[in-house]
Amino acid sequence: MSVHKTIIITGASQGIGAGLVKTFLDKGWNVVGTSRNISESKLFDRAGRLELISGDVADPETAERVATTAVEQFGSIDALVNNAGVFLTKPFLEYTIEDFRRLCATNVEGFIHFTKHAIGQMLRQKSGGSIVTITSSLTDHPIAGVTASLPMITKGGLNAVTKSLALEFAKSNIRVNALSPGVVDTPLHAKNPRTFLESLSPMGTITAVQEIVDGVIYLTESSNITGEVLHVDNGAHLGKW
Repeated sequence: MSVHKTIIITGASQGIGAGLVKTFLDKGWNVVGTSRNISESKLFDRAGRLELISGDVADPETAERVATTAVEQFGSIDALVNNAGVFLTKPFLEYTIEDFRRLCATNVEGFIHFTKHAIGQMLRQKSGGSIVTITSSLTDHPIAGVTASLPMITKGGLNAVTKSLALEFAKSNIRVNALSPGVVDTPLHAKNPRTFLESLSPMGTITAVQEIVDGVIYLTESSNITGEVLHVDNGAHLGKW
């Protein structure tokens, strides 16, 4: 059994997720990363404290395999980052019920599957733990021209359940927080003009992946913070600018 703490990271193959894997490894954590095809990834050094498991987070079997691997390989689950998510923009009248089901399957059902396994194991360990979920600053303030009403049903729900779970498990020292980004410099936005992306916050800047990673680390390691939604969005949640 490892003496290091163990973290599960979903959506771990690129962007924010890949940055989280690398940084937590550098900080001495055991990491179990998952995404659809991550077992084929060449991004990471596989030596030692890293397990990569391919799977769809919407499938409950994926969460079970990931949780089992964490406990069998490293002896514990001490933290979870629910980073996997689908962001689909369309005018509201063009969304289909299939779009909504896809959003709910990944963003909500995936959260439920992984969070239940993580909290269940944390309760058995009786040593507390941390859950951090990546949401969106658009839940606080929509932006004209960014039509994302259905994704925000799911992301807003995640902000709400974060506070509910933080209260429910506070006495077990299981902290539940969310991080709410704006525009992040990831492959998701690669096709958008930078001038347009910069216009989506009052600071006129684009958030680097490492800034999101640093926020997640802060929430994961800060022993007295729970029920918080931390905005790392260049002020986008503040309203009209």
